[in-house]
Amino acid sequence: MSTDRAPILAFTPSPPGMPWSPIEPDRPAPQTTVPVAWLGRTSTEDAQDPTLSLPRQLRNARAALPPGWVIVAHFYDVESGRKDIAMRGHSRAHESFNIPIPRDGGISDLLAEAKNPDRRFAAVICESIERVARRTYFGTKIEYELEQTGVALCAADEPILTDSRAKRATPTLTRRVKQAVSEWYVLQMLELSWDGFIQHIEQGWNIGKPPYGYLAERVPHPVPAKREQGLTKHRLIPDPQRAHVVTEIFRMRVLRKLGYARIAAELNTDLHKYPPPRPNRADTTKHRWTASAVRSILENPKYTGYQVWNRKARKKRGNRANPVSEWIWSPRPTHEPLVTRQLFAAAWPGASAHPGVKKERAARAAAASADRSYVLRSYLFCTLCEHRMYGKASKGRSYYACQPKKDQHQDADWYAAHPKAVWISERAMLEAIHTFFEDRIFGPQRRPLLEAAMTTTATATGPDRSNDIQRLQNEADSLARRKELLLDQLASPDEGDGDPETAAEFRRGIRKRFDALEHERRETLARLETFRAEAAPEGPGDLDLLEVIPQLGFRFAKLPDALQREIFDAFRLRVRYDGRDRSVQLEATILAAIAPDLAEIGERAAIAARAVDQPIRERPRQDSNLRPSA
Repeated sequence: MSTDRAPILAFTPSPPGMPWSPIEPDRPAPQTTVPVAWLGRTSTEDAQDPTLSLPRQLRNARAALPPGWVIVAHFYDVESGRKDIAMRGHSRAHESFNIPIPRDGGISDLLAEAKNPDRRFAAVICESIERVARRTYFGTKIEYELEQTGVALCAADEPILTDSRAKRATPTLTRRVKQAVSEWYVLQMLELSWDGFIQHIEQGWNIGKPPYGYLAERVPHPVPAKREQGLTKHRLIPDPQRAHVVTEIFRMRVLRKLGYARIAAELNTDLHKYPPPRPNRADTTKHRWTASAVRSILENPKYTGYQVWNRKARKKRGNRANPVSEWIWSPRPTHEPLVTRQLFAAAWPGASAHPGVKKERAARAAAASADRSYVLRSYLFCTLCEHRMYGKASKGRSYYACQPKKDQHQDADWYAAHPKAVWISERAMLEAIHTFFEDRIFGPQRRPLLEAAMTTTATATGPDRSNDIQRLQNEADSLARRKELLLDQLASPDEGDGDPETAAEFRRGIRKRFDALEHERRETLARLETFRAEAAPEGPGDLDLLEVIPQLGFRFAKLPDALQREIFDAFRLRVRYDGRDRSVQLEATILAAIAPDLAEIGERAAIAARAVDQPIRERPRQDSNLRPSA
């Protein structure tokens, strides 16, 4: 096979689509060699066998060549044809196979060489046009780029036109129809596959490796052909040695508000009682618990007894997490749960919203300045802006402050009405909180007080949040549109004007702005949910849960700060302070799933109070200018 470039000189540029026409079309042209590049592609390695598919494509392409046409270069990839052009040709999946074809590169290398005046080929041939791309837009774009450089794109299953006067209308229509059919076929298969996975989930079959705490109950495959191959399907059953560990992890997270690293450290103290997870690859095992292993358990909704699929985008987004709205849940429980949905919801919100991580960070900050600690750190919020108030010290006393920065909130409507600084004394706030717990959580009159509060809430007219809700909804929609505009800019073909470094800097800048908008959007949605809850408050739940908590009489002020914070965490204390009228709203939650644990914490608090010999007899009230409300 000759690779002499001299025959290329026998061809001159001609109208797009016929770049190889003879110099003298009126005379019979002598037989000459036309160098051709072969373009092949097979799907990802889990869908096809590249060692069979690629040689077949090359054989069919070679058989369709006109006399005198010779393949001089081989370009092929093992990747999906639906990927963006910029992402094509960079896969190294072909290295995993012994493909008996020399490789000059992928499709990106083919396009790069086509722009070179000293290219080795005058045309490109593939087995069929869908091998170029599975999206019509990408396929026609590649064809257009090749034609602009004077290189024709041919397909083995289409007529190869060598006459400059040949009519191209019908062949072009046929090619476009084939490209459209190819794209339709892929989309249809994806939709049918999606529906199949949904049915698979609804029937209770598990997809993938059983999560920690479960074992696979294997059942012969219902399809006879697959059953003969030994294939099976499986459901989840509890692992008798590890199921209890999952429940304990959720209890640590919800009850004690521990972060991932703290939970892993406590589990590592007794690996016999809490056996660590086994990884897919034995050579990667660490034989201990890690923060990532704990997080993967807390984020897995399968522990609620439901089958859940599509939590991660394993193909399109590099195994990143999908939004919760895109998860596919089975309509009913399909296996034995290890935690309740209520307990999962309390533990799941994520590192950015869960106080466990913030608690660890606060502990590190407190360790750095051991001379000052704030008992109410992470519990106190400003009603005006819904931001968390932070501890400050002044003249030897502890305060909590909210001082929003103008450059961060200059577009927010609430900023104009917000004072420059809102301060509240820690001593005054603790008095209100201690009274709240002594009377309404552990006191003998807690039930009548709660029933009275329910009656007041039912008859009172709540704050009109309609304007705030509409404003926040518009703000969230605006942020979503701005994100879409950034994505449109990222997809713009003229980013960086062709300079790779400028393009990379452009993408980094877009990504930074995108992340900032997403963070602001999430904060806006969180405030929106708060206002909606105020506009339509939910009931307090089951009043009988109060009876699970023992009635105790002790001074909260005499308890150690660490024990106070443990009680505040267990009851999910949330305090909202309004600096305009110096009112404070306190909220505590009793989860049915951990009510016995809350009772146990109360008993420990009573023991600690008796140790300092401070039982309640007649509790003197101290004057306070705070007006607490339950």
